[in-house]
Amino acid sequence: MWGKNSANVTDTSAISLHGTNPQNLVEKIVRSKIYNHAYWKEHCFGLTAESLVDKAMELEAVGGTFGGIREPSHFLQLTLKMLQIQPEKEIIVEFIKNEDYKYVRALGAFYLRLTGRPAEVYQYLEPLYNDYRKLRRRLTSGEYGITHMDEL
Repeated sequence: MWGKNSANVTDTSAISLHGTNPQNLVEKIVRSKIYNHAYWKEHCFGLTAESLVDKAMELEAVGGTFGGIREPSHFLQLTLKMLQIQPEKEIIVEFIKNEDYKYVRALGAFYLRLTGRPAEVYQYLEPLYNDYRKLRRRLTSGEYGITHMDEL
């Protein structure tokens, strides 16, 4: 059971998004699974906006939950960490502009889509329609499929 564990609470300086705690954009059951996952405990504890970039560069696929027990993917766990610490907009824009690491770009785009205003989403994500790189997507069955950046 998750509670007021210091690793799981939203940054005190974070602003509410869409009228709620930013972490509430992820369903409670999924948040609970993320908080109890070994990757969250070992790799996401104590991450800052700067160290988050290193973890994002290690991503190998995009996705939500998968497998029989609906295990959360690393992509989803890093998304929740971003919702928790709310990195500055300039950092998110740099994620999206990153041409070298496609999963960093996908993470930034997904986060902006969750948290951004419509004008920001259009301004920063419209150019991604011209990015046709392939991405591995973790399917709910646990297998991998192929999608493209412009399909996200």
